[in-house]
Amino acid sequence: MLYGPEAGMVGYDPKADGRSISSFEVAVAGSVSGLVTRVMVSPLDVIKIRFQLQIERLSRSDPSAKYYGILQAGRQILQEEGLAAFWKGHVPAQLLSIGYGAVQVYKTLRDAVVTMYRTEGPLVFYKGLNPTLIAIFPYAGFQFSFYSALKHVHEWVLPAQGRKNENLKNLLCGSGAGVISKTLTYPLDLLKKRLQVGGFERARATFGQVRSYRGLLHCAQQVLREEGPTGFFKGLSPSLLKAALSTGFVFFWYELFCNLFHHMKKADS
Repeated sequence: MLYGPEAGMVGYDPKADGRSISSFEVAVAGSVSGLVTRVMVSPLDVIKIRFQLQIERLSRSDPSAKYYGILQAGRQILQEEGLAAFWKGHVPAQLLSIGYGAVQVYKTLRDAVVTMYRTEGPLVFYKGLNPTLIAIFPYAGFQFSFYSALKHVHEWVLPAQGRKNENLKNLLCGSGAGVISKTLTYPLDLLKKRLQVGGFERARATFGQVRSYRGLLHCAQQVLREEGPTGFFKGLSPSLLKAALSTGFVFFWYELFCNLFHHMKKADS
């Protein structure tokens, strides 16, 4: 299944313009472009997660709100925690080994793993698994359904284009499908983050109010009761901005590396 920037590359054919590159080189270009892109958009991920974990409203009018906007949150994090804070949890995010959200309340990956294991045991690394598993199937279904639907819409609006701009069509439709799917399944992502950081209230005390949840259903009920329906979408704006930038960046780096491999082959021949 495809997530994040790679989702926008559904149906993309790097050999469509006649570049002589192997499947291995295509795989390397895709992997490296995804890695570089994640490094570049990590600050938006950090801000998104801070928004997701904030119980207070994301509003300037709420005096108890630590964060209320993307730029304001960026300035606040930079001032209080330094530039490196925007890449907190970056290693586990790349490895997908433990909860990204939980690691952001710790100084280092090792500190996070040791503390989490000592305080709550091995099961702590599986917190938030239920909403993750629940989100997998609708996300995949939404993504490919909307991708197909948007391609049909594109062909209906621009029937004369044919295959002339096939890659551009795939990019636009893939990006659109990713944004729609992300929005529809976003509440489950927020619930996952809330559950993942449960038990580490002391580490998060400086960020505002904290809550303890007994499970997925209890977490959803608490969010709805205390924060209202919009509470399920906290952090959606930096998440969608990240998705849009990721798609552009991943294609930029992907094309760059594919062209590099192509020119290296031409030079050798």
